[in-house]
Amino acid sequence: MRTFKIGLFGLGVVGSSVVSILRKNQDLIYSRLGAGLEVTHAVTANPAKKREISLEGIKVSSDPADILDNPDIDIVVELIGGITTAADVVLRAMDAGKPVVTANKALLAEKSREIFHKVYEKGLPIGMEASVAGGIPVLRSLKEGLSGENILEITGIVNGTCNYILTRMTEEGAPFAEVLADAQRLGYAEADPSFDVDGVDAAHKLAILVNLAYGTMVPYGDIYYEGIRGITPEDIAYAGALGFTIKLLAIGKLENGRVEARVHPTLVAEDHLLSSVNGVFNAVFLTGDNVDATMSYGRGAGGLPTGSAVVSDIIDIARNLKLGIPAKIPPLSVIRECLAERAVMPIQDISSEYYLRFQVRDQVGVLATITRVMGENGISIQSMLQPSVSEHPDEPVQVIITTHRARESDVQNSLKTLEPMEFMAGGTQLIRIERFQPELKD
Repeated sequence: MRTFKIGLFGLGVVGSSVVSILRKNQDLIYSRLGAGLEVTHAVTANPAKKREISLEGIKVSSDPADILDNPDIDIVVELIGGITTAADVVLRAMDAGKPVVTANKALLAEKSREIFHKVYEKGLPIGMEASVAGGIPVLRSLKEGLSGENILEITGIVNGTCNYILTRMTEEGAPFAEVLADAQRLGYAEADPSFDVDGVDAAHKLAILVNLAYGTMVPYGDIYYEGIRGITPEDIAYAGALGFTIKLLAIGKLENGRVEARVHPTLVAEDHLLSSVNGVFNAVFLTGDNVDATMSYGRGAGGLPTGSAVVSDIIDIARNLKLGIPAKIPPLSVIRECLAERAVMPIQDISSEYYLRFQVRDQVGVLATITRVMGENGISIQSMLQPSVSEHPDEPVQVIITTHRARESDVQNSLKTLEPMEFMAGGTQLIRIERFQPELKD
């Protein structure tokens, strides 16, 4: 029986899970691959550290050359995270003619041109299923299952930490800070949660999704992202009264040759399937020009779900190696000569519906002034809600307005005009509303 030898960078939660899955399911893997898979070498910053799994039969060191310069290693798996060292590992592996599997979303998003130009140049496969939505095979869906589709829209809940926090806030009416502290205590959020709650993690994943969907390498720095720190229990309650749930969404579209790519809190109709995705679960909603709407759902993080995605990529690459063929699917879904340079649409150019919560003094003419300013900027009001009245002249009241579809720049110009007016008693909350065509309802 032929056995493919794997060099593993990183023995953390995901790396240890990969070793465990390969051992536990070795008979199943052989039945599907017709060959064995074995981690023979591992590189980690702390080789002597005690692990929860046995490392018997694995040579563990801190020297990358033990894998990268080893002619016996067939596949390199990068699970160390970060960008600089990880990029060096991936590029050196490919220069040595070794295919790579990685779960590193930051690397694939921020160094996309460097990494993918090398992949195309070398004609090697790269496995990256685990970089987006953990164990949900959404990248494989884009590259294979939907390879005959024009992808009209990508909409995803791709960060479990934010989804857990928003779910708890919705169910309990608890404030952000309180739920975040609980999430950290339970291990759902890091000690420094910025990467998750500020939208960075979701933006990395969106960059990978749109690159695969549209055969491009968008500049990650051009993707607009906004986190959930500013969402209040009041906004969640008002959204519910209007028939919506608030979710952090990653949204990708192709509009007139430009990629619309944005991450932000979003009002989603409460009867849409994405509204029912709760807790730490992820879901990615894809719309094609023939299949219409599809949705993939499952655990978007965790050692075993992510490790399962890594193993699936290892098996796929091993099948190629066994047959002696190069990568059978282009890394970004399209052949090299069909890669397209696509700009990212600035957030000011998008069109959306909007939820606006104004804090104003209870004075005559306030609503007339707000509607006049918005009308002058071409914004049509869809609904208006004033849930309370002031019991004291200095106590602000809340006015909630939803708009019909409008251009972002027009909405922002309206808010700039209104902000200095004397009746304004605080900042205005803006949350975008997303409609889906076709609707996918619960």
